[in-house]
Amino acid sequence: MHLRPSERISIGQRPLSQSRGFVTDLVSLAQTFPLFPVDIELQLSEVAKYRSEVAPRIGWSAIFLKAYGHVASLLPELRSWFSRGFRPRLITASQSVASLAVNRNDYDGDHLFFAKIPSPNLLSLIDIQKYIDYCNQAAPEEVFKRQLQLENLPSLLRRLILWQNINSRSSKRCTRVGTFSLSTLAGMGVSNHGHPTICTTSLSFTPLDPDGWCRVTLISDHRVLDGVTAAKALSLLKHTLSTSIVDELRNLKCRSGCLQNDSHEDAA
Repeated sequence: MHLRPSERISIGQRPLSQSRGFVTDLVSLAQTFPLFPVDIELQLSEVAKYRSEVAPRIGWSAIFLKAYGHVASLLPELRSWFSRGFRPRLITASQSVASLAVNRNDYDGDHLFFAKIPSPNLLSLIDIQKYIDYCNQAAPEEVFKRQLQLENLPSLLRRLILWQNINSRSSKRCTRVGTFSLSTLAGMGVSNHGHPTICTTSLSFTPLDPDGWCRVTLISDHRVLDGVTAAKALSLLKHTLSTSIVDELRNLKCRSGCLQNDSHEDAA
């Protein structure tokens, strides 16, 4: 039995946009990384409780960025990267720089940007959230100027620059690539487990289920670290979320309550 379309099928073509070309180049380079995922199930009901009581709102990305930044301050491997060359090297930075995937729809479709956040473990949750909001709302030409310039280059030149940045032994590698990344679709109610990355480690997390459980995935470069270190990093992440992050959210809650009481007294 043969089924035929009722009408003749037509096709259309359009050039690859500069933004899609940039992502294509990143994915092609990421395929050269021997990446492996490690998962952990985290109970985050307490974090969610205090987060819901804080004003202004603190997003989950800000929480995970700060918590993982703290973990990276304890484990040098998470601040390291593999550098190719005649004599390959492992380079370690003194501080982390997070690379956060930010999707914007300001142009003729989705546009994926990468915001760099130096030393997220040393920033407050409020400051991290303010910067994330800025990256989502400000003009892309203002926030992501360098990436847009890179996207406008011919593909071969762009790939060469990206390759040099990835394998650089300079501190500029941290600000141009990042030491770790975070990519999540939890805000849309779904999860991503196998996203490509050009950082040594990349974090992702699922939406919380009704009982407060969340699956966190750490994607790692096997040239830099092994599964034991990735497991240790997730264990430390669990501890950090349930201690220092909860403490900061609790303090923010108390501060918010004091400010509201002061405003009521002024109004009276």
